[in-house]
Amino acid sequence: MDPRFAPLFEPLKIGPVIAPNRFCMMPYANGHSHLMPNGAIGVRETRAEGGWGIIGMQLSEIDPTSDLSGLPYERLWDDGDVAVHARSVERIHRHGALASVELAHTGMRSRGIANGYPVMGPSSGPTLKPEFPYMAKAMDLADIRALRQSHRAAIRRAKQAGYDIAYVYAAHDASILWHFLSPAYNRRSDAYGGSFENRLRLLREVLEDAQDEAAGEIAVAIRFAVHEASGPKRIRFDGEGRDVVEALADLPDLWDVNISGWSRDSGTSRYDPEGFQEEFTRFVKQVTDKPVLGVGRFTSPDTMVSQIKRGVLDLIGSARASIADPFLPQKIREGQVDDIRECIGCNVCVSVENAGVVVRCTQNPTMSEEWRRGWHPERVPMAETAQSVLIVGGGPAGLEAALTLARAGHQVTVAEGATEMGGRVARESRIGNLSAWGRVTDYRLYQLQQMKNVDLFTESPMDAETVAEFAADHVLLATGSGWLRDGVGRSRLDPIPGFAGAALTPDDILNGARPGDSVVIYDDDHSYMANALAADLAARGHMVQIVTPMPVLGGWLGNTLEQPRMIAELLAAGVAMHPNTTATAWHQGALQVVRSDTGAALPAIPGKTLLAVTLRHPDTALSEALTARGVVHRLIGDAEAPGPIQAAVFSGHRHAREILGHEPAGGLFRRERPVLFD
Repeated sequence: MDPRFAPLFEPLKIGPVIAPNRFCMMPYANGHSHLMPNGAIGVRETRAEGGWGIIGMQLSEIDPTSDLSGLPYERLWDDGDVAVHARSVERIHRHGALASVELAHTGMRSRGIANGYPVMGPSSGPTLKPEFPYMAKAMDLADIRALRQSHRAAIRRAKQAGYDIAYVYAAHDASILWHFLSPAYNRRSDAYGGSFENRLRLLREVLEDAQDEAAGEIAVAIRFAVHEASGPKRIRFDGEGRDVVEALADLPDLWDVNISGWSRDSGTSRYDPEGFQEEFTRFVKQVTDKPVLGVGRFTSPDTMVSQIKRGVLDLIGSARASIADPFLPQKIREGQVDDIRECIGCNVCVSVENAGVVVRCTQNPTMSEEWRRGWHPERVPMAETAQSVLIVGGGPAGLEAALTLARAGHQVTVAEGATEMGGRVARESRIGNLSAWGRVTDYRLYQLQQMKNVDLFTESPMDAETVAEFAADHVLLATGSGWLRDGVGRSRLDPIPGFAGAALTPDDILNGARPGDSVVIYDDDHSYMANALAADLAARGHMVQIVTPMPVLGGWLGNTLEQPRMIAELLAAGVAMHPNTTATAWHQGALQVVRSDTGAALPAIPGKTLLAVTLRHPDTALSEALTARGVVHRLIGDAEAPGPIQAAVFSGHRHAREILGHEPAGGLFRRERPVLFD
């Protein structure tokens, strides 16, 4: 081990338990929920195997009045839930890691639908799900006593399940304890409202109850957001956030601190650098002698060590880095820092909670497939017989397929027509604030360059004849896709008059085309490309207007938690925004538009350059030519079905596994199945 990183592997006493190192896989919604326990256990066990010293169980509801039905969270309502938690703990302990559980009542964030109980809050008021027409009940003293008993019972069950650390959760706006603390939600006039000490009372009581119930057998941690980045009457790190830590300094065994809300806590690389939360959390170790855990999308071992040596944190917490590379701690310990699969901070993992599916990762295609497909993030079983593989295209799908097949022992050749590997990633990572995305290429290219059974060729375009002459056992076409310029998009399936002969596309811009001084961007893609280019072009001095037929810009970015900051970025850059505006034609240097909802005509939007960001079409020309010659091959990545970079990487990995015989016939991988009762 590099002695520089030795502090990361020092044991740490946390109350009655000892963490084997300073790495903590943070609790996060992994998409499996209490209904899919086997997949969730597979996720956690893999991280324990990879060297994370503490493995966090995601938010677990403590009773039925905390209703997050339909979202991928856990439950520890009663003794019937203990057995599943115990299985998870056993698998974590098998690899020498500690297991923690985040016990919570979600209060005003609850939904009040599935379980039929009213949403609970410190005061009567709207729930924190504005799209749900429910109100919170002002908890009376009996409700408060019941809540404390539920917390006690949850601690008791956590002990029964074998957990080493039990959390009292008071972070973000998803905790009833936070709601009582916040003057924005707590308008009570009794002993639990009004003054700071009164608003703090319930959190103090629950912590004291937890320590009493833990009885020195397990550690009690608190997760607390010391700073709200926005919101009414917000709690700040230099105000009541600090006051809370000072008032409760020695009560928990571990302080786990972060900022709120979720969109700032899980900021993307587009808007936040590594370690960005230090500004708000570094005071905590100055006011408590207990260990302090924090987060900040840490990817660099040097940054992690710096946090510990400078007395900012005692434990390095991460969700996203553990998703991208489950074996990050082991690689640091074994001196394989260059082999770390670094998180790119794109928040694809975050986006899936709202989509209601298991977590996905751009960097790690094995995420969520540990149990149901049996995919390991570091090991690929060797093929029985080494064969030759030709991959045409060195983008994210091609490089991932190459790496997977090469690890299995095949002889792999990658032929890329451009002057550099990386495909769309190489181009898109040159957009302002998206440079971290280049790690997708960097990781795979570095791995492949170390392997003797891999040949990489740039400036090597292939046609059907050269592919056929190569006579590989397997041919994979990662020929990518291209942006359409005719206006066909997600909301309109036929061309828009005037677009085809005038519009530039993102491909043109990223390949070096220079637009005029005024640019009109028509966004019928609704992801990151249009708004990222708008900000980038504005920063380069262009006058930019962005138009979309949707009610808001970049709808998908609501799922990645970036939409509000993207809007603010465009406003600051002087980009004019036209939502709810549908293009009907490009005519005489102006975009002809109507209202999307009523169809009423709107003033034309002039510009020197029209940039169409609408839809991508797969490049299948080589595939069609090979089919005509009878050459068997596979389309992978965007050439198969254009999508996010994550989808391209996953496609490359899946097709490689199919070649290796790791994918079951018909795609019927293992599933979680319901239990039937009489």
